[in-house]
Amino acid sequence: MSSRIEQLIDEIEVYIDSCKYQPLSNTKIVVNKEEIDELLRELRMKTPDEIKRYQKIISNKEAILNDARAKAEALINEATIHTNELINEHEIMQQAYAQANEVVTMATRQAQEILDNATMEANSMRMAAMQYTDDMLANIEALLAQTMGTTKSNYESFIASLTHYSDVVNANRIELNPPEPDEFIPDDADDSASDDVLNLDML
Repeated sequence: MSSRIEQLIDEIEVYIDSCKYQPLSNTKIVVNKEEIDELLRELRMKTPDEIKRYQKIISNKEAILNDARAKAEALINEATIHTNELINEHEIMQQAYAQANEVVTMATRQAQEILDNATMEANSMRMAAMQYTDDMLANIEALLAQTMGTTKSNYESFIASLTHYSDVVNANRIELNPPEPDEFIPDDADDSASDDVLNLDML
């Protein structure tokens, strides 16, 4: 909507265009002084009001712009703060993630070291137990071999003694029951019998 000043200016222009040129001139016109004065007077009267209105509009515009600028700055500040918070949260999350990975890596390494040490210790104990068992079995084997050798030697000596005693007993029986004169008795048998009797007496 146009202002009254603009309307007055338009009316003045229309009025000037409707005026006639002076004789023998293409630039000068003949105007009605009262009509033009009336238009100019109204223009003068309206101008302060219009100026005030425009000043008010300009002031309101400035206030609106200032309010808009303040709201925009507030929004920008809030967005900046929120962005910084998100960045800080992201950095905290990254730090927490890095720390978590470091803890997991350390725990995995320590667990592997414990497992390796336990495996080495178990293998060492296994080898020591096998060596101890082998040493015990070797000692037992040597003891059994020695015992078997001693027992065999004693057994052979015992069998020889029993055989000798059996021969002595047999010779003594023959001595107690001599054969008939017609039976042939070898000379060496007599010598053996006499020796066996002697040995039997010595027992």
